Amino acid sequence: MSLEYILNITKPMLEGAQMTILLFLVAIVLAIPLGFVITLLAKSSIRAVARLAHAYVYVMRGTPLLLQLLFICFGLPLLPIVGEYLVFDRFVAACIGFVLNYAAYFAEIFRGGLLAIDKGQYEAAQVLGFSKWQTTTKIILPQMFRVALPAVSNESITLVKDTALLYAVAVPELLHYAQTAVNRDFTIVPFFIAGVIYLVMTLLLTLFFKWLEKRFKFE
Repeated sequence: MSLEYILNITKPMLEGAQMTILLFLVAIVLAIPLGFVITLLAKSSIRAVARLAHAYVYVMRGTPLLLQLLFICFGLPLLPIVGEYLVFDRFVAACIGFVLNYAAYFAEIFRGGLLAIDKGQYEAAQVLGFSKWQTTTKIILPQMFRVALPAVSNESITLVKDTALLYAVAVPELLHYAQTAVNRDFTIVPFFIAGVIYLVMTLLLTLFFKWLEKRFKFE
């Protein structure tokens, strides 16, 4: 196996990796804040709102991400009356699916972070004269994010690997180009190269979150 061949098949895979990274960035930037909003809605004193938020989390976590992607890409356009308005570009549809799915997981992570905070801190803040807003923004949220950070890190790494599901909805990404090379050249070398690229991406992400943990003095 020549070096020239490896370079020739690596170039298109790196181009596909750009799509992988773009999907990851869109999903992570939108899913984390949406997940936090869902966490707040689930704690709402309005029972209907809280139940709706819990139901959303249950459905999104209880069904496969692949099924959700297929439904958004191919199922929504088949709905009567509104279907014609729900035809999305494949990449856009994939972004919607990933954001909605991962928001549910991040919501559960943030809920766990809130539950880990001692109730006495709320009482202490009240005694010290903090308003509810001050208590939430200056005391509760910083602690919640420190507690949730390792779980957010793990979920983010899973997100990188799940981007391979773009292949199932015909969006050309890293795995697509690797599979194309394997079928064309009858060699498994492209799979190894794709694996190395995924490992590099997850390594960089792991180092970034370790830096964040040290910055927030988690360790």
